[in-house]
Amino acid sequence: MSPIAPDQSTARVASAREVADRIREAIVQGELVPRQRLVEADLADEYGSSRGNVRAALSELTVEGLIERIQNRGARVRAVSVDEAVEITEVRSALEALCARKAAERIGERDVDELRGLARRMEDAVLRGDRDAYAQGNKRLHARIIEISGQHTAAAMIDRLHGQVISHQFRLSRQPGRPTVSLPEHLAIIDAVCRHDPGEASEAMRRHLESVAGAIRAASGAAADPEDDGVAL
Repeated sequence: MSPIAPDQSTARVASAREVADRIREAIVQGELVPRQRLVEADLADEYGSSRGNVRAALSELTVEGLIERIQNRGARVRAVSVDEAVEITEVRSALEALCARKAAERIGERDVDELRGLARRMEDAVLRGDRDAYAQGNKRLHARIIEISGQHTAAAMIDRLHGQVISHQFRLSRQPGRPTVSLPEHLAIIDAVCRHDPGEASEAMRRHLESVAGAIRAASGAAADPEDDGVAL
């Protein structure tokens, strides 16, 4: 007797929240790029969901500012202008400065060892000219300070803001010499947090993200397409 084929109607359908999480992650990772069209039927097939759930997910991401709907053209990944990217980074600066302050107050010895080790790896990545390793260290450092801080509300807000400016930050990270500028800033953050100095930790994080905002603004002159709103840094 041949085996009975599984009933496709019983296959699990991804929820709207799961679809939203996967699309959000694809945007953050750069798999979905600014102005890329998002077709409900294609997304439903790709994520194993219904068109209704995809539509709900896109609505959620529109509220978050990651997706925009264009009349008669559907949804697409939202492109963020340079001015808005700078503003978002300035807001993120205030939130991450709070997290750095709280991390300096809460950090334990095991976390100190981890951050000190991360500092050494980031220094080594710059010496070797390994941009990818440095970028991973950068991402890990910010994530760990937020985790150590225990500021869950701030963490959720930072995550939402980060997704909106990921294309700017990616282009900024590829600029020649950028890691040599940001490395001392990151080392200052690590040192202050590990020394349990809340005031200096907050100030070091604020200086670093103000530097990022300034670099995004300065790099906007490299935009080649006058209709690109400064996205191509």
